[in-house]
Amino acid sequence: MDPLAFVTDAARDAGALLRERFRLPRQIEEKRTHDIVTDADRASEALIVARVRSTFPHAAILGEESGATAGSSGERFIIDPLDGTTNYAHQYPLFCVSIAYERDGVLEAGAVYAPLLDELFAARRGGGATRNGTRIAVSRVAHVTDALVCTGFQPGSYTRNADQFAALSLQAQAVRRDGTAALDLAYVAAGIFDAFWEFELKPWDIAAGWLLIEEAGGRVSGIDGSALVLDEGSILGTNGVLHDEMEAGLTMR
Repeated sequence: MDPLAFVTDAARDAGALLRERFRLPRQIEEKRTHDIVTDADRASEALIVARVRSTFPHAAILGEESGATAGSSGERFIIDPLDGTTNYAHQYPLFCVSIAYERDGVLEAGAVYAPLLDELFAARRGGGATRNGTRIAVSRVAHVTDALVCTGFQPGSYTRNADQFAALSLQAQAVRRDGTAALDLAYVAAGIFDAFWEFELKPWDIAAGWLLIEEAGGRVSGIDGSALVLDEGSILGTNGVLHDEMEAGLTMR
């Protein structure tokens, strides 16, 4: 099966599961301070993993809840079954499913689906990025003073981002914090946000969004401008035009 068709179908179906359970009572556990998991996270991931194992039986899997499973085909699926769990648990409607497909260490396809908004973002390497099937592109905003930018941080580690948050709040037109990095990156790809940054994310938070931004004509790097490494987790994604200015503001140069 075509990997892009697979990840988009799986993201939609997992999103439908989340939507169906959205108003129902939640089973909530705290994995660590300020980091929760719900029964819906686990059910969504179980659905996606079962699909992967059925359709791509030799692929490796990296899931937020189930961890890493080795494969033998050079393929890997990187899964966030519910990005924005705290939002979901409080019935705040910004959350999504994020699935990326990697072959021989290269991201080849990705999908981010926001179920309550019914917005599906998808990208194929070399094939562009779409929102509900319509081609998208990053914004052309040229200066941070005119930009709507977004960030994120765990409440328990706010100090890691405090100086940057304060600096950009003074410089940018506005700063948002939505609590769902994968969707925020998709919104950069769609030209809604002009830039997004966050420290200490995981591969499943950024894999699909990284590809979306690049395929929409934007730029992705480490926060200091270095080449982005999936396992390192700190990311700056922009429309490209204001990337250097964002980097300078975030590194306090």
